[in-house]
Amino acid sequence: MPSPHRIALLFNANKVYDRHVLTGIGQYLTSTRVEWDLFMEEDFRSRTVGIHHWRGDGIIADFDDPVVGETLCGMSLPVVAVGGSYADSANYPGGIPYVATDNAKLVRLAYDHLIDQGLQRFAFYGLPPMPGNRWAMEREQAFLDMTRADHLEGMVFRGSPTSAGGWGVAQEAIAEWVRALPKPIGIIAVTDARARHLLQACIVADVPVPAEIAVVGIDNDPMAQLLSRIPLTSVIQGAEEMGHTAARLLHQMLHGGCLSQQRIIVPPKGINVQASSRHVPMNNPHVMRALHYVRQYACLGIKTDQVADYVGVSRTLLEENFKRELKLTVHQAILQHKLQTAQRMLADAAVPLADVAVRSGFTSLQYMYAVFRRELGCTPRQYAEAVQAGEPAPEAPNPVSAADRAAI
Repeated sequence: MPSPHRIALLFNANKVYDRHVLTGIGQYLTSTRVEWDLFMEEDFRSRTVGIHHWRGDGIIADFDDPVVGETLCGMSLPVVAVGGSYADSANYPGGIPYVATDNAKLVRLAYDHLIDQGLQRFAFYGLPPMPGNRWAMEREQAFLDMTRADHLEGMVFRGSPTSAGGWGVAQEAIAEWVRALPKPIGIIAVTDARARHLLQACIVADVPVPAEIAVVGIDNDPMAQLLSRIPLTSVIQGAEEMGHTAARLLHQMLHGGCLSQQRIIVPPKGINVQASSRHVPMNNPHVMRALHYVRQYACLGIKTDQVADYVGVSRTLLEENFKRELKLTVHQAILQHKLQTAQRMLADAAVPLADVAVRSGFTSLQYMYAVFRRELGCTPRQYAEAVQAGEPAPEAPNPVSAADRAAI
């Protein structure tokens, strides 16, 4: 048997985008039964020190890191680059096949989604211009091109790099920007990490999401979802396809293929729509503020009186406003949010049902079972089995229509 090719993977696996690219590489190896001896740093970081002395057969690397690009250009080994796309094709490195995410289409998917929500004002939360953030600048420019083509003002805020020491000042700067924006407005964040910062700033600034600010991120990062109080809408990059394609190109090069000028731009897979962007225009400011509070704290066991206290009106007045605006009671809105949270969590087979009940705010597993049977006509376990099998999940025709029959 011939010895397996020795391949170096230069990626920072602490980033969700890089992890998905690596997943795509692994999927290619599994599906084709290609045998590669893979080299990665033990801490899964990308380092180029000593790479010129490495006795290997090929490299797949993240070229969004300018140091990586400068180091690997001109190497005698076959190299496949992975990174963000360039609006100007002359900026791609010469002599190296390049697999790129389509920055313009990522932004377009987010922008069109916000338009579909009925919004007419748009902003972009990006990153400071730095050599390693070239992809972010490409996305920012794509956003400005789209708003300009629609004869709209595209507002941009780049903020500061994230650091523990300066986080308080940076967050207040974001909150100040949020307060000053015309509303309602849709904001595209350059990554899910920046989107999470934005959602936190909206809470600090006491600005309702998505009633006044609808937020869309990019990456579909499960960690950002887990750490956000408000479920985040996010564009799903085609990063796994990028990794699969990069592995295929390197495989061809290792067997004599000449692909030095090939460039492949991979479009996004879609958009995962969650609460952060579901903008529904509302006439009543009391309902708007109440829903903002419910989205943050429903799973912590809040009651209707607490919602009324936050809004600053009597319970009776708030209930009248809810029934007029939403055809729901405040209690029903709280229970609806709990039910939706549990439904999302049940898609993950690793989360025990008891944990789903606790984390979605139900007082007991039995109560969660009762709500699922009443509203969806199935048990949580049956719902989870359907979702995890990719089957259509049961839906409530009128979510939580009978919620007043239960006590939180």
